[in-house]
Amino acid sequence: MDTKDQINNSYNKLADNYDTFLSVKKIWVKIACNIIWGFRDTEYAEELLSWLPDDFSGKLLDVPAGTALFTLEKYRNIQNAAITCLDYSRKMLETAAQRFNQNGLHTIVCMRGDAGSLPFENKTFDLILSMNGFHVFPGKEKAFDEIYRVLKPGGTFMGCYYIKGENKRTDWFVHNVYVPKKYFTPPFQNLDEVKNTLGAQYTIETIKTLGSIVYFKCTKRTAMNT
Repeated sequence: MDTKDQINNSYNKLADNYDTFLSVKKIWVKIACNIIWGFRDTEYAEELLSWLPDDFSGKLLDVPAGTALFTLEKYRNIQNAAITCLDYSRKMLETAAQRFNQNGLHTIVCMRGDAGSLPFENKTFDLILSMNGFHVFPGKEKAFDEIYRVLKPGGTFMGCYYIKGENKRTDWFVHNVYVPKKYFTPPFQNLDEVKNTLGAQYTIETIKTLGSIVYFKCTKRTAMNT
């Protein structure tokens, strides 16, 4: 079984409990999250999604879509957008699709796929959202290249993921728990490496950290200002 299949199996098993941990609403989860991650709420996700305007009406790719825990409410407000949600885990994607259908969002396309080999033409999307994905992807450089390829010049790339070097407890937990369980896949970036990676291909509009999570909004440079 290769790494991608191991990750798929891990997230298929995790899917039923994924929202409990990621939503950080229960008291015991808040305490655990504060100890491990250095924060007690989902402020980073809420702020990141606030950067996506409600009047957005272009083509949006969400990769990985996860269970749509964070994005459901935002997608209810941007129903003029053409949204495609892609994830490698069948179970996570099924949960997202069910959530959309139950809330009347029948035009959102949910499809299984690999961030390192996106099944889209060059310059397809106006905006790409990647929440809590890059610490999972085994081929991070390829995923960055693929996102850049399918994003239109002048398009927006927004995302968040774990970075090393911000919190020793987080780094220990990731190395000793998440990596063996195939929830996260090394190598991991630090903040300077994130800035260098994004800055090589995009104009960084905003970049922030909360605990060991980096979140950002950037714009793909056009040919004239590359």
